[in-house]
Amino acid sequence: MRRVLILGGTAEARALAARLTGVHVVSSLAGRVSDPRLPAGEVHIGGFGGAEGLAAWLREHRIDRLVDATHPFAERMSASAAHASRLTGVPLLALRRPGWDEEDGDDWRRVPSLPDAAAALPDGARAFLTTGRRSLPVFAARTDVWFLARSVDPPEPPVPPHVRVLLARGPYTVDGERALIREHRLDVLVTKDSGGAMTRAKLTAAREAGLPVVDFIPDSATDTVVRAEPTLRADH
Repeated sequence: MRRVLILGGTAEARALAARLTGVHVVSSLAGRVSDPRLPAGEVHIGGFGGAEGLAAWLREHRIDRLVDATHPFAERMSASAAHASRLTGVPLLALRRPGWDEEDGDDWRRVPSLPDAAAALPDGARAFLTTGRRSLPVFAARTDVWFLARSVDPPEPPVPPHVRVLLARGPYTVDGERALIREHRLDVLVTKDSGGAMTRAKLTAAREAGLPVVDFIPDSATDTVVRAEPTLRADH
């Protein structure tokens, strides 16, 4: 039986693990979330020790196919997967979800980095920060901005001095996002262009409320080289 390693705790990774039959599937989660949604099949939690460590793991566990279904911003893991594939000769399939498209009525300000996103916030803004708990230290210097920061797990310091942390996990609804904007009198949304439907509702709510969106999309997000193995299919 062929053995497949799927990298990533994304919805796409879970869907693929559930659909693959006739193969032994191992899904790898980074372990950064305390209570992750677990995919079907065997699960490996934690890192591998870089590309060389991943290559050794692939050899040790006799992996026949490697799937990179990581988050669009997991650049280091994607680079390690590509390197490990080259080192071992294990074919690599990379799943890439498309980014969000701007629609009529949107007011997006695209920036290439989180520091640029912090600098782009208007003075005295009330910001809806949806870039993840690990990004909060980048915004800590914006002492003039009030933040509603949403994350799955509590952030570690430093954090902005004026922040309310909302612990929540998607998918989110447009009605729920509208309510947050009204309740907290938010006037700007900060997000990563990670694509997908699970967190898109905030963009619709921001458009309806006339909120500008500071949209972080690094240049490297569009530069990933994908080598697809055509014999690995999700239906057999």
